[in-house]
Amino acid sequence: MHASTLRRACAALAAATSLVLALTACGGTTKNDVKDDSGAASSAGKADPGAATRKGLTVGFLPKQVNNPYFTTSDKGGEKALAELGSTYKEVGTSSATDTAGQVSYVNTLTQQQVNAIAVSAQDPGALCTALKQAMTNGIKVVTYDSDTNPGCRNAFISQASAEDLGRTEVRLLAEQIGYKGEIAVLSAAQTATNQNTWIGYMKDELKDPKYKNVKLVKVAYGNDEAQQSFQQTQGLLQEHPNLKGIISPTTVGIKAAAQYLSGSKYKGKVKLTGLGTPNDMRKYVKNGTVDAFELWDPAKLGDLAARTAVALASGQITGREGETFKAGSTTRTIGKDGVINLGKPTVFDTENIDQFDF
Repeated sequence: MHASTLRRACAALAAATSLVLALTACGGTTKNDVKDDSGAASSAGKADPGAATRKGLTVGFLPKQVNNPYFTTSDKGGEKALAELGSTYKEVGTSSATDTAGQVSYVNTLTQQQVNAIAVSAQDPGALCTALKQAMTNGIKVVTYDSDTNPGCRNAFISQASAEDLGRTEVRLLAEQIGYKGEIAVLSAAQTATNQNTWIGYMKDELKDPKYKNVKLVKVAYGNDEAQQSFQQTQGLLQEHPNLKGIISPTTVGIKAAAQYLSGSKYKGKVKLTGLGTPNDMRKYVKNGTVDAFELWDPAKLGDLAARTAVALASGQITGREGETFKAGSTTRTIGKDGVINLGKPTVFDTENIDQFDF
């Protein structure tokens, strides 16, 4: 998503996620085991908006996948913000976007190292809960970014944009491109990816509007944020549904792989593609006519806000309760329901503006 190529990352970005992984190694919870995590966890005590910003803190970033361009960009945004705030950044994580047990292990390690806060993009909504709750019990503040846990397992969630905005706008973008008529499919990341599933839920709800009566969602496929798998899933969708008119891929890895397949096939320009991608990944596909328009947010700003939120929590300026406000750089942010803080509206990229961006 997820600066420059974000390709893999964005996958993450989209966050994609993957189906509910069975029991995870270290905490043994799956998202279905955690029934009491519906409200954001807020620390005991009241927020003191006037409290001084603490310096010398250590914030551990745990992306969904390290060495993923999207997360590299987002985490560098966090690193820069922490340097500005006088605190220390560290990044740990797994090389696979579906290694939930590995993520749990890293949470436990950060807890043992007694960091002041953890910023994590969760591979699964429930699997990290036991470990994250232990971290919070030890006084560590927990911020999720890009992909959330159940609300009770963290203090705040930095959402790329409103989940509803993302899901609905991707349907609108594609519907315009196919003239509101025809079969469409979704190429997601992992079946358990929290953010992906939330967006797809809003896509399905948007499609209930009568104006889409001639648009039919025929399949949701999963490429697991792996370029080769996503490429093959795109090929499979077109073989299985020869009348397909469009594909939405809400993951940077997926949309790039789908564009790569379409650009070298007879479907180029005939089957429309949109979703979440990075300008640097998608530029050539927009310019060669494979893709008309797609959208995303700036991942560096996502990491920046995650870092600033972590420091505000650790400084006691906020606890994660709805309605609390805090200063994040030049902007004042307000915490929404369930501890959610929205980064802002997604940006649509097309031939007119794509060269204005470099990430």
